[in-house]
Amino acid sequence: MSLIQRFVSALLILSLAFTSLHANDLPELGDVASNELSLATEKKIGQQIINEIRWRDPAYLDDPDVEAYLNQLGGQLAAASNDPGLGFYFFLINDQSINAFAMPGGYIGVHVGLILSAQSESELAGVLAHEISHVTQRHISRQLYNSKQVGMASMLAMGLALLAARSSGQVAGAAIVGAQAGAISSQLAFSRDFEREADRMGFDTLSRAGFDVRGMGGFFERLQKSVRLYENNATVYLRTHPLTGERLSDMQNREQAVAYRQVADSPEFLLTRAKLRAMQGTAQEAISDFEGLLRDKKYSSEWAAYFGLSVALARHRDWPAAESALLNAKKFTVASAMLERQLAEIKLAQGDSVRAMVLYDEAMLRYPLNLALIYGNGEALIKLRRFGAALNFCEAQLRNHPQDVRLHKMRAESYAGLGRIALQHLALSEVFALQGQTAGAIEQLQFARSAGDANFYEQSAIDARLRELQKRLADEHQEKRNW
Repeated sequence: MSLIQRFVSALLILSLAFTSLHANDLPELGDVASNELSLATEKKIGQQIINEIRWRDPAYLDDPDVEAYLNQLGGQLAAASNDPGLGFYFFLINDQSINAFAMPGGYIGVHVGLILSAQSESELAGVLAHEISHVTQRHISRQLYNSKQVGMASMLAMGLALLAARSSGQVAGAAIVGAQAGAISSQLAFSRDFEREADRMGFDTLSRAGFDVRGMGGFFERLQKSVRLYENNATVYLRTHPLTGERLSDMQNREQAVAYRQVADSPEFLLTRAKLRAMQGTAQEAISDFEGLLRDKKYSSEWAAYFGLSVALARHRDWPAAESALLNAKKFTVASAMLERQLAEIKLAQGDSVRAMVLYDEAMLRYPLNLALIYGNGEALIKLRRFGAALNFCEAQLRNHPQDVRLHKMRAESYAGLGRIALQHLALSEVFALQGQTAGAIEQLQFARSAGDANFYEQSAIDARLRELQKRLADEHQEKRNW
């Protein structure tokens, strides 16, 4: 059981002990419940949960390429939703089950198994649109609604309980045993009314975003059939998103009113699926898998299959073969930041740092906003011990992404390489602060104060930031006492 699973199991029991929930006390559908649970409070709950997942749980898959794609796709859908300004963050869970789950504040987790099982980008987009609609319609707020009587601690515990149920049905079930199961069982899954509303809103979002609206119904129908055939497949998603014949009929009726149009999968979708498939099993198993696909021509995209083979060969550290497979993929003249980064990383691994940096520079001109390329470029500069250039690069990127933890970490590494110890700890303090670890951030600032190599202005900045974080820590302690 992972860290987050242990954590949510314990807090689920805590929430059950504290909270008695009644569905008839929830706001009416259509009321966004802002008077009962503010968006700021919901964001705070979601941020604390995502901190546990992203920075402490090994189930979180830290892959910049896939995360960049998920947020690109999710951002396209969110922009077409009924609340485009709410703010969403999509992240990946390294789990083979077919699942996705929405958390408070617009954080949406996507399992690897969901992406691999989707037969088209419109199918994946349909699931994400459905989850986005759960957020924009404030369904999670309504489930947390009654927890307000006992304060933030109970709401956070309830939020974690909902996460446990959606991300791991076994964990939730084990935690519920003997602990007021009847009082909460209806809250662990979205209600049928919520599901129907998310279907309707998600369908509209999918259509406005330019995807094939049949992707939503087609995926859910296939999911239901798979459960009948394979008892252990997709049970978590269907347990927490009750799928009825009525819902499928509603989806199909809406589809019939829309003229059919074919929507091609994006290159990023095909590359993401190939990369995730190449990361399954051992490196040799992945190589054999893609070699077989190419030999037997059992692929939907030849160039994506060559890319997957390149990723598998890179896992095996066979760099010449990985480069050869990637160049075969690039012969198809597909434009993608993922292909460019893969080639740059292969060149870097082969010791051709000059060519690697040229590739990164060229790719950054074509895809200046791609975070995977940004991270790869900065990490390459650090790996080549070009610390001054790395620092300048990080500072420039932080102007556009001031709360990006990876960039703050790279800035700290750059300062360390330059021997600037005080500024290294100042940068690390921002890493801790962004991860929700205020006490750790203060400790880093105290290290910075005692380093002895800061000038007057740098020392003043350190002292000012220390005062800010000490006040934040005091406020956090006061807030917890009020919970």
